Amino acid sequence: MLALSSPVRTHAHLWPAWLKLAGLCVATLVLFAIGHPWGQALAALAVLALFLAPGRIFARAGLRRLWPLWPFVVLILLWNGLTGDWAEGATIALRLLSAVGIATLVTMTTQLSEMIAVVRALASPLRRFGISTRPVELGIALVLRFTPALMSRAAQLRMAWRARSCHAPSWRVLAPLAISALDDADHVADALRARGGLIEEGNDRHGT
Repeated sequence: MLALSSPVRTHAHLWPAWLKLAGLCVATLVLFAIGHPWGQALAALAVLALFLAPGRIFARAGLRRLWPLWPFVVLILLWNGLTGDWAEGATIALRLLSAVGIATLVTMTTQLSEMIAVVRALASPLRRFGISTRPVELGIALVLRFTPALMSRAAQLRMAWRARSCHAPSWRVLAPLAISALDDADHVADALRARGGLIEEGNDRHGT
């Protein structure tokens, strides 16, 4: 299965996961506090520099993961262009790219198990009240694992469509992509059920 991890080992891999996630939260708050397009442009350049710092391979892998954002950027710019507020559109689009870029950097340099450990530690107070945090941990893990897999599946469907038709695939690949996603969900559910799933945690908790 594909992953969002980096193909290159960087110094950021050695940093604690909680520190990188805390930095992501602070950086996101700063981005929302910047209301001028030039300020957002400087922030976007800073994020670009972070992608380029570990080398060309890291930058190419990271920036490729931002490419799916282009429809949202175009829609934001078109909408604000129609309303005559290009500055606001540029601010929102650059903020989106910077925020997702920083989140991508964190994801690329952090192991999934480390992120789950941070989530588990943050949610530990809930377990004192008998609330299981296992569904949240499992949900985050599945999103991070399946997002690149679904993106790769969509690319394969587009390539298959182009091989059979001279027309662009556009929305026509959505139905088979949704069906394949549901099929994957069934397989994952069966695998979780075979391993005891969430019931196993409850049994362990009662047994300890």
